[in-house]
Amino acid sequence: MAARKKSSGRKYGKAAGKSVKRAMHKRKAGTLKSGAGRHPKVKSREQAIAIGLSEARESGAKVPRKRSAKKGAKKSSTRKSAAKKGGRKTASKKRARKRTAKK
Repeated sequence: MAARKKSSGRKYGKAAGKSVKRAMHKRKAGTLKSGAGRHPKVKSREQAIAIGLSEARESGAKVPRKRSAKKGAKKSSTRKSAAKKGGRKTASKKRARKRTAKK
């Protein structure tokens, strides 16, 4: 039988939790911004959590590494899938429509 790997405790440290909590409170108050300067206010919960975690990462708190894309994973082209759905038009289709409109 293969021995199972034990879990090593907490994934995120207490400092990371505090940082996320602070970001969530700022979001609730409407004072959390997405960057330095004139960037817009953060309204989404997920973005507030991401900001809190990145700040915790910078300060050296225990936070897991960001996930990277798997090797060999196929990327679906947004242009092709959007064109199939009828959302975004490709350049060649736009040119063809202009030609027919001029006639």
